[in-house]
Amino acid sequence: MYRVSIFGLGYVGTVFAACLASRGIKVVGVDVVEEKVKAINSGKPPFYEPGLEELVEKSVEKGLLEATTDHMKAVLSTDISVIFVGTPSKPDGSADLRYVESAAKMIGEGLKEKKDWHLVVVRSTVPPGTTEGLVKPAVEKESSKKTGKDFGLCMNPEFTKEGNAVHDTFYPSRIVIGEYDKKSGDTLEKLYREFHRDKIPPILRTNIVNAELIKYASNAFLATKISFINTIANICQKIPGADVNEVAKGIGLDPRISPLFLRAGLGFGGSCFPKDLKALIAYAKKLDYHPILLEAVLKVNEEQPLKAVELAKQALGKLKGKKIAVLGLAFKPGTDDIREAVSLKVIEALLKEEAHVVAHDPKAIENTRRILGNKIKYAETPLECIKDADCAIIVTEWPQFKQLKPSDYEKYMKTPVVIDGRRLYSPKEFKNTKVVYKAIGLGT
Repeated sequence: MYRVSIFGLGYVGTVFAACLASRGIKVVGVDVVEEKVKAINSGKPPFYEPGLEELVEKSVEKGLLEATTDHMKAVLSTDISVIFVGTPSKPDGSADLRYVESAAKMIGEGLKEKKDWHLVVVRSTVPPGTTEGLVKPAVEKESSKKTGKDFGLCMNPEFTKEGNAVHDTFYPSRIVIGEYDKKSGDTLEKLYREFHRDKIPPILRTNIVNAELIKYASNAFLATKISFINTIANICQKIPGADVNEVAKGIGLDPRISPLFLRAGLGFGGSCFPKDLKALIAYAKKLDYHPILLEAVLKVNEEQPLKAVELAKQALGKLKGKKIAVLGLAFKPGTDDIREAVSLKVIEALLKEEAHVVAHDPKAIENTRRILGNKIKYAETPLECIKDADCAIIVTEWPQFKQLKPSDYEKYMKTPVVIDGRRLYSPKEFKNTKVVYKAIGLGT
C-alpha cells in the first residue's frame, strides 16, 4: 500500500489526509503553520468540518496520520506527494501561485535525496499550464531529476464541498486524472483503487491541461447556474404573485437542466467559486479572449448580497439606528469558513447605513470576530440574536434557524420584520401573523 505526503493542511488537504489514513494508508501532512501541525498531532483538526474530528483522532491514535513542518522527512518517507496549497486571488483576479511553487520546490529538495521513483500530484486549483509550466520545472530544478524518468507527475482536481467534504472524499462523483505519462496515471489510479476498494467512482484519464481546465469549467458552470437563478429571482421580486422557488422547480424538472444549484439567495461565497471565476476570467483575457458571460456571472453575484439590505429598507425605511439581526456568518452551513462570505458584504452595507448589527452563527463567530472585531455584536443563540431587533436577515441556511417559528419573531423582536435571504421558510408559514416577511425572489 502506498504512503502519501500531503503538502498543505487547509480545508481540503486535511480532509483528504484524514480520509486516506482512515482506510489504512499511511499519511504525513506538511504545513508551514506550526499551530496546524500541533493541532493535528494532538488529534484535533484546525477547523470545523462535519465528521472530520473523529477521523483525525482515530487516525492519529493508530499512527496512520501525522503532521510535520519537515518537508524532507515527508518526501523521503512516502511514495506519493500531493500538493494541496491555496491559490488565492491577486489584485487583478489571477491566481497567486507562489504557494504552489514553494510546495513544488520543497518536494524537489526531498527528491534530490531520494533514489526511488516518486509521484508528484497537483490537487490545488491551478490555471491551465501551471502543472507542466511551473510545478514540473521547479521540481526538476531542485531535485536535478527528470519528469517521466525519476519521478511521475499528475494533475488531479478535487471536487469536494465544504460542509460535506468527508462524504465527498469517500464517495466522489468522479475522479479526473491528468497524467504526464502512463506510469504516473497508473500509480495514481492504483492509489484510488486501494482507497475506494469496491466502490470506485468513474475515472477519467486525460492530459494535464484538460484536468486543470475541468476544475475551472466545473466551478464556473455551477456559479453560472446560481447567478442565473438569482437573476430570475430579482425579476420575480418585481412581479406580484411570482415566486422563484416555483419557477426553479418547474425548470429543474427538465432533465437537461436539473434542480441542482437552482436555489435563489444572496449569492455564492467561499474559497472556490469567486476565486476560481476571477482566475478563469483573468486567464482568458491573457489569451486575448473577453469572457463576457463569466464577467456577468461575477457581477450578478457581487450585487446580490445588497438585495437583502434593499428589502430591509423597503420594510423599515432608513436603517440608521435600527437593530438588525444577522442570522448566519459562515459562507454556507456545515462549516466555520467565512472566506468571501456573503455575511461580510451584508454587514458592511448595514454598517454604512449606520445600523446596529448583532449576529449569530453556530460555528463561525470566532472567525468573524477576528475580522470585524467589535464593529458588531455577537449573540450566543438565535433567540438572543433577534431579541429587540427591528429586522432579522437570514444569511446562511443553517437548519437551527428553521427552528425559529413566526411566533418567536413576533414575541422577541421589536418590530417583526424577516428578510429571508436563503428561502429557508415557505411564505405560507407567515400568513395570518404579524411578521412582515420578505424574501429573495418573492413578488409582492
